[in-house]
Amino acid sequence: MTKKVYIVGAGPGDVAYLTVKAYRLLASAEVLIYDALVDSELLDCVPADCLKLDVGKRGGKPSTPQVEINNLLVKHCLEGKQVVRLKSGDPFIFGRCIYEIEALKAAGCEFEVIPGISSALAAPLLAGIPLTDTVLSRCFAVLTAHEPEVLDWEALSRLETLVILMGGKNLAEIVYQLLRYGLLHSTPIAIIRWAGTPSQEVWTGELGNILAQTADLSLSPAVIVIGEVVRLREFL
Repeated sequence: MTKKVYIVGAGPGDVAYLTVKAYRLLASAEVLIYDALVDSELLDCVPADCLKLDVGKRGGKPSTPQVEINNLLVKHCLEGKQVVRLKSGDPFIFGRCIYEIEALKAAGCEFEVIPGISSALAAPLLAGIPLTDTVLSRCFAVLTAHEPEVLDWEALSRLETLVILMGGKNLAEIVYQLLRYGLLHSTPIAIIRWAGTPSQEVWTGELGNILAQTADLSLSPAVIVIGEVVRLREFL
């Protein structure tokens, strides 16, 4: 197998949701550079002598600066190692891959991006919530609420279904903005924490009462689904 950097999506959580190709790459990795949200059982998929480097990147907590991660990828690749850069979900969905790919290209390093199952799609499914429906949801949008102040909430409020990543800490702001732009207090909402793991929890409610339901709870990492499709959960 060619020595290069493989940027691999680990899926939503449980090692069972890893793709076959991703598993094979982990099994032959010489260097593993991984994020904090990756299931710890995935570390058992690499050889015993594989160098494992935890670069953090959990929201709101200390993590390795992106420049240092780029340098690690380049360094080990130029040393002739097979490097796996393991990211949660899918690498191209809020995975900040562009910076790493730019660094690899500038250094003349070969790379390949391996898709993973995004929590944006898997979490609602695992909670019994379909994102599309012929009547209730003919489209959906996926967004990150890590920086809610930069989002066009007026436009988002007109969509039938919203899937929000990295929004647990900003739930109050999300609710405020959507109500501000015309959504009803009775609009259904679901919060899915640790989707695809044995620790998965789901809270359902309405925009008008979800803050009271989840007061003083840690909602990270979570996927938030807003729209009428949330009501289908009780049937599915």
